[in-house]
Amino acid sequence: MTDTRDAAHGWGRPVPLPHFKVELSPPDLSAWLPGNTGVAGFTSYAAEASGPHVVLLGLTHGNELSGAIVLDRLLRAGLRPERGRLTFGFANIAAFDSFDPAQPTASRFVDEDLNRLWDPAVLDGPRHSRELDRAREMRPMIDTADVLVDLHSMLWPSDPLILCGTTPRGRALAQAMGTPGLAIADSGHLSGRRLIDYDRFGTPGGSAHAVLVEAGQHWARDTVTTSLASVAGTLRFTNTVTTHPALPARRPPPGRYAEVTDVVTATTGAFAFMRGFQGGEIVPRRNTVIALDGETEIRTPYDNCLLVMPNLRPSRGHTAVRLARIVP
Repeated sequence: MTDTRDAAHGWGRPVPLPHFKVELSPPDLSAWLPGNTGVAGFTSYAAEASGPHVVLLGLTHGNELSGAIVLDRLLRAGLRPERGRLTFGFANIAAFDSFDPAQPTASRFVDEDLNRLWDPAVLDGPRHSRELDRAREMRPMIDTADVLVDLHSMLWPSDPLILCGTTPRGRALAQAMGTPGLAIADSGHLSGRRLIDYDRFGTPGGSAHAVLVEAGQHWARDTVTTSLASVAGTLRFTNTVTTHPALPARRPPPGRYAEVTDVVTATTGAFAFMRGFQGGEIVPRRNTVIALDGETEIRTPYDNCLLVMPNLRPSRGHTAVRLARIVP
C-alpha cells in the first residue's frame, strides 16, 4: 500500500488554525433580551389569521453572529406575521456576551455545546450546566414550534448548506426554502442530539419541521446575506410573511440534495486530512484516502463522494466529516 503522507507538503498532519478575518460586528441585542414570552431572548408576535408557529433561532453557538444580525435586523424593521405566530429567539446569550473579535473561536459555548443536549433523557436528567439550564428554559417555547429554522455558520471553508435531519418533512422544508442551494439529510452526531433531532422534529410520522442552516463562514459578510435569504424562503413557504421590504426577493429552488451515508468521528487526537478539503467538494474516485486517524486510513466509500463540513482540526470523539451521496 502506498503511504500517502508527505512531510514536505504536510499531508497527514493536523491543519494549523489560521487567522480568521472578522468582517462582522456583534449586534446590540439589548432591546430584545428581555423578550415578551417569559423566556429571555425570545420575542413572539401573533397574527389574527391562523397559521403555523414559526421559530427563527440564532446564537445557538455564541460566536456565530450572522443569525443574530439577521434576527436583529428583522425585529428592527418591524417584521410581523400575516398569519400564524412568528418567534425570534436568541439562544446562547451567555456565550454571545463573551465574544471577542481578537479570539473569535473562544465563545462557541460556556460549559458545553448547546446543540448536543436535545435528548429528553439529558433534558430531564439531574446534571446542570449553563447550556443545559438554558436548553431547559427554552424547551417550552420549542415544544410549541411547528416550523423551526436554526441559523448557524461554519468555521472552515464550505459551500452553504441546509441540514434537514432524516424526515421527509425536514427535506420538504429544506428544498422549499431555496437558499442555501444544497440540502443534506443526516442523522446528527455521536456526541449528542441537535435541536433539529429533538423528538418534536425528528420523530417519524410527526408534523413539526426543523432544519439547520449552515450559511457560510462564521464572520464573512456573505453569510448574513445567505441567512436572510433562508429566512425569507421559510416565511414564504409557510405563508407566514409573503412580502416585506426587509426580505430579499424569491430565490430559485435548490439544485442539489444529498444523503449522508457515513459519519466519520475522530477516534484519536491525531486525526488529519490529506489536504485542506472544502465542504461541498466532491471526491470523484471510490477508495480515495482523504484522512488519517492515527494510523487508520479514511477512504471514500463510493465514486463522487460529497464531503460535508470537514472539520480540519477535530478533537477526539468529535465529527471530522460526513460523507454523502448526491440524490438525483
